[in-house]
Amino acid sequence: MARVFTRQQFYELVWFKPMTHLAKEFAISDVALHKICKRHGIPNPPLGWWAKKAAGKRVKQMPLPEAKPGASDSVTIADGDLSRESSALASVREHARIRASEGDEDQAAPSFPIIDRTLARLRKAKPSDVGIVAADGPGLIKCEVAPPSIDRLAIILPRIARAASLQGFELVAGDGPAQFKSETEAIAILVAETVRREKHVLTDAERAKEEVWQRKRDRAARLNSWDNLFFDKPQFPEWDFHPTGQLSYEFEQVYIYGGGSSPRRSFRDAKVQRLENMASDIAVGLAVLAAAKTEQRLKREADQRRIEEERQRRELAARIKHIEDRRAAGLGAILAELAELDRLRSLIAMLTTAIPAEPTPRLLAFLAWANDHLAKREGRLSGQALEDRFAAEHLFGDDDDHDFTSSR
Repeated sequence: MARVFTRQQFYELVWFKPMTHLAKEFAISDVALHKICKRHGIPNPPLGWWAKKAAGKRVKQMPLPEAKPGASDSVTIADGDLSRESSALASVREHARIRASEGDEDQAAPSFPIIDRTLARLRKAKPSDVGIVAADGPGLIKCEVAPPSIDRLAIILPRIARAASLQGFELVAGDGPAQFKSETEAIAILVAETVRREKHVLTDAERAKEEVWQRKRDRAARLNSWDNLFFDKPQFPEWDFHPTGQLSYEFEQVYIYGGGSSPRRSFRDAKVQRLENMASDIAVGLAVLAAAKTEQRLKREADQRRIEEERQRRELAARIKHIEDRRAAGLGAILAELAELDRLRSLIAMLTTAIPAEPTPRLLAFLAWANDHLAKREGRLSGQALEDRFAAEHLFGDDDDHDFTSSR
């Protein structure tokens, strides 16, 4: 849970204990602690000050100057997350905690139209069978709480929205439920109340109804008359549901690409901590979650680009092979025709040499046809004829990949 100090208290703290020791106590780097002091105009011991003091030398403590006009008099140290996370997210968390130090959880939060609309919807809503009222829809924060918790939400929601604004997030309405939005990401939110389920115990009135039905059943058994008896049996709920008053403030799930633990997304009431006092911690968690979402999106986009580039390389190789196969087939067809024409020439030459003095009419007709056929076939292998042929078959041009099917 976040710890809140006045400027005077924090000033006394940094002059009472070395910054490195305080940094470990707050689970933050001493560099970040120096930045927090700088933001709040709190002087801290210079390098070597503690060593001189330990050696018994005389040291000078700089006085605490007045706060700048309009500056907060409180210093908030958001709770640190000691779970394992990437160095990038750890850096985001540290900078978020520095920004959170300017928050004042005791100061009245401003009004937010989205929150006002949400509270109004909740107050008008009819409780469900488990005693919960809900707000959900465009321009509203998604909430599922019992009516007595609405007044708590009137304190919790503005505080969190104000703390989120220090992290660069704005509560915005869209086509769906309200979200926190930064320059790069939008994060969905939900506020819910825990409901306890207990086995239903019959009330005196319900037990009386059941006894009446049992007497009717016994009478019907004696008279051997069972008509509509079981339809008259009173029905009672199997479970009773009791809203607990314990609220949780949850962000959307951010799945870590390739496995790994996700940043914290849920903040709940506990024995000591209450959501009213966790606004700074929740806002820091929001900043870290949004950074993780951005990080995962960039990783997915990089992987998708890599997959697409690999697909394009495979497709290019397949396209080149397709073109080469078609060209080779076209060349094979031309060479086969040339070989056939050579055989036809040899046949014509042989028959012309062996032709008798008085050739038969059928042989003469065949030779005439063969010479004409040869001339036509040779004409189809001329330069212009081949150009027309290649154009018709989509060969040796920009359309060389004709009939190629993309793998997309």
